Amino acid sequence: MPEENSIGLAELIEQIKQELLSTEVEGEKPIPLFSVDQVSLELQVTARKEGKAGIKVYVVELGGGGSRDDVQKVTVTLTPLLSKEERIALYKTRYPQKWKLLEETSIEGLLKGSNDEPLGDLLG
Repeated sequence: MPEENSIGLAELIEQIKQELLSTEVEGEKPIPLFSVDQVSLELQVTARKEGKAGIKVYVVELGGGGSRDDVQKVTVTLTPLLSKEERIALYKTRYPQKWKLLEETSIEGLLKGSNDEPLGDLLG
């Protein structure tokens, strides 16, 4: 596997983490409203011993060459340190004005297309 086309497992996980934690919006698209409770990655990796550096694990490139018998399938699961309930409680405390808008947007998204009746009428 050519070194210049390889990406280390730790580097890949770091890039995914940075993208999930990013608050920047690319272009004009709004950030989708959702909470990430778990991310599972299923990867094909190969391990190579590199001098005194120990063993290095590389993610296999799609369409890459090399022998197939040294490739292993690995599943990596990433979960947040705080539970969903803890994250919501912190958000409510830090951003009380934004929480009300977030709550309304979430409810509108859940009820989209189901009924034109006001929410109060539906809930009694």
